[in-house]
Amino acid sequence: MMRILQFLVVVLSGLATAQQQALMDYLERRLLAIEDRISLWHEQTSRYASELREFKQQMVSQLEGLDKNKETLRSELDAVGVRVDRVEREMDYLETQNGAQPCVDVDDKLVEQQVTVAKEKNKAKYSKLTDCSDMISSIKAMKILKRVGGHKGMWTKDTGSSSGKVYIFNGTGEDTLYEFGSMRDLSSSQGMAGATSIQLPYAWGGMGHVVYNNHLYFVKDDEELRLVKFDLQNRLVADSAVFPAKDQLPVYTLNPETYVDLAADEEGLWAIYATKENEKHVSLAKVDPKTLAIEQMWDTPCPRENAEAAFVVCGTVYVVYNSKLPSRSRIQCVFDVSDMVTNDDAPTVYFPKRYGTHSSLKYSPLEQLLYAWDDGYQMLYKLQLKKKLEV
Repeated sequence: MMRILQFLVVVLSGLATAQQQALMDYLERRLLAIEDRISLWHEQTSRYASELREFKQQMVSQLEGLDKNKETLRSELDAVGVRVDRVEREMDYLETQNGAQPCVDVDDKLVEQQVTVAKEKNKAKYSKLTDCSDMISSIKAMKILKRVGGHKGMWTKDTGSSSGKVYIFNGTGEDTLYEFGSMRDLSSSQGMAGATSIQLPYAWGGMGHVVYNNHLYFVKDDEELRLVKFDLQNRLVADSAVFPAKDQLPVYTLNPETYVDLAADEEGLWAIYATKENEKHVSLAKVDPKTLAIEQMWDTPCPRENAEAAFVVCGTVYVVYNSKLPSRSRIQCVFDVSDMVTNDDAPTVYFPKRYGTHSSLKYSPLEQLLYAWDDGYQMLYKLQLKKKLEV
């Protein structure tokens, strides 16, 4: 019995040893496979690291080259900018010395016809209200105040008083204007913040409004061209009247939203407009600021084509021209109601080239400044005046 037990023990021991050996062999094979994979991973990692270093070196080299090209390009652009400024200054000088011919119609029959109509409408000599006899000789200086508002609009001071308040009309058909206490308040404001909002009873049409002696004069945005006189102190409509001209056209082809452009100067209130009767040219009317009655009307030889704005100084209307692709604005046609100055006497005045075309130009007689709206920028032009030439 003991021998049998010993035999069984030996047999079982042998089986256990064989199983252990098989397990050890399996584990050894698995470890060898893992070591092979680890070795392959190390090789791949080393290769990727090497490729990444090479890529980094290439990128660093390219970035250094781009930096050098950037500096070179910047230097070239600076040089080009200097040359452009020099050319622009030379152009300003040449244009001042050799102004373009005044913009007049070459059709003699049409000119004769317009002159005849003008004489018929203006048989009575214009009676000047003041002894103002100045005319524009050049633009002395320019200042960009800021940019607030949209592409088209108008800004101005009260042209008939020294209140110092500034008015912003943003857009071509709104009913809310913004009043700033001073020029400093406007320049330091963030947008329209800090301004007093004034709600009008009607929306305005175009950019032809004017503030004169604490009253706003504007054209109501309607099919009927009605002049409205609005009291800015009492916030009430003081008077209104239909503008007495039939079949009206936009007065400026580059700003077709404006049908009547109101202006104020040393002589009072004016209206610049156009009709089908004299469709190729700008017309002018003297307006009574108290009653809105039309005192006198004139047909001018100034074409509407490529006109962008106009203003009046000492009874002389100055029409400003540009092109459909904005270039340089210029005063190229004048009309003096007192016949003291003609196109031949007036120099062609060029505005400094800036952004686009003027949507409005408003003259301040007390400051001898033009308040201009150019693509949302509020700009000031200081005018150089001289005495008119007697003819």
